[in-house]
Amino acid sequence: MKVTIDEDKCCGAGQCVLAAPEVFDQRDDDGVVILLDETPAEAEHENARTAAALCPAAAIEIHE
Repeated sequence: MKVTIDEDKCCGAGQCVLAAPEVFDQRDDDGVVILLDETPAEAEHENARTAAALCPAAAIEIHE
């Protein structure tokens, strides 16, 4: 699995951080997503998929 983000689409909702805190974080100043791990361990795959599904701006893409 590879995770990519589009910072320009991110609206800072924070759903990704709640769903997969090992994979995503947010910038303190504007809340835009930070990708912590673009190739998460298998144990985080479902959380990363959930984060992508919850993202209201579709800023997260999962490449299987």
